[in-house]
Amino acid sequence: MSYEIRDHKKRSASRRIANIVVLTLSSLALLVVIAPSIWIVVQILREALPHFSFSVLTKNGVGLGGGLRNEIVGTLVVSIGVVLLAGTIGILSGIFLAQYARGRLASILRAASDILAGIPSIVLGYVGYSALVVGFHWGFSLGAGVITLSVLVIPYIAKTTEVALRQVPINYIEGAEALGFKPTRILSRITLKTALPGITTGLIVAMAISVGETAPLLYTAGYSQNLPKLTLTHSPLGYLTYAVWTFYNQPTKTALQLSYDAALVIMVLILLLIGISRIIVAQTQRHAETSR
Repeated sequence: MSYEIRDHKKRSASRRIANIVVLTLSSLALLVVIAPSIWIVVQILREALPHFSFSVLTKNGVGLGGGLRNEIVGTLVVSIGVVLLAGTIGILSGIFLAQYARGRLASILRAASDILAGIPSIVLGYVGYSALVVGFHWGFSLGAGVITLSVLVIPYIAKTTEVALRQVPINYIEGAEALGFKPTRILSRITLKTALPGITTGLIVAMAISVGETAPLLYTAGYSQNLPKLTLTHSPLGYLTYAVWTFYNQPTKTALQLSYDAALVIMVLILLLIGISRIIVAQTQRHAETSR
């Protein structure tokens, strides 16, 4: 009996040691992941806040100075365009993969989506430049930038939509079929509503990616210090990542400060998108639960 007690205590001590080791390693891994992000945020705040003026939000850029109004408006216009175009195609693609694609076709489409997601953004930017800016004679334009960024984020939206739809409990669908619901009604009234939080998350991630991308827009949208024109072709426009990338390497203090200001605005936009996504997901989750 005493031997069993000692053996049990020994195993318990071993499990506690193993738990402590795993917890320590996990904490170190988390620290390695978030430490660079924290350093970047602190650096931006330290450089931007002491000299930040709200006038940069209301003035257009002039040379290597001025404000960021044209870049902010351009970023928002591009992001909205990406959500509309990529969101429509990505959600429909996810629905097709989750509900209708079977066998070899499904495998080919998923593999193609994964390959597209792995292509570097600068390569997509060059393809967009060759095909849209030069090939179709659109010039640097809003349309070329939106289409190129949409190609970049469509795989993410399609994947999140497919995963969200596949996580809908099968008994919901079987119950609706037993009640005689048509497939289209099951999809619109049950499946999509239940999967809405995951689909919304994919759209917010796509918008965040479009806010932070630089290379595709350098090749396709060009740059302008005027407010963006709502025309698809021959309409270069400004965007915040251009200010960060270009002004940081300029020799003037004003340009460098404007670069940090642009980085601060991007960071605030990303945080707002994260907050909005949390609110939307919470609301859609509650709606999905009450509509079951």
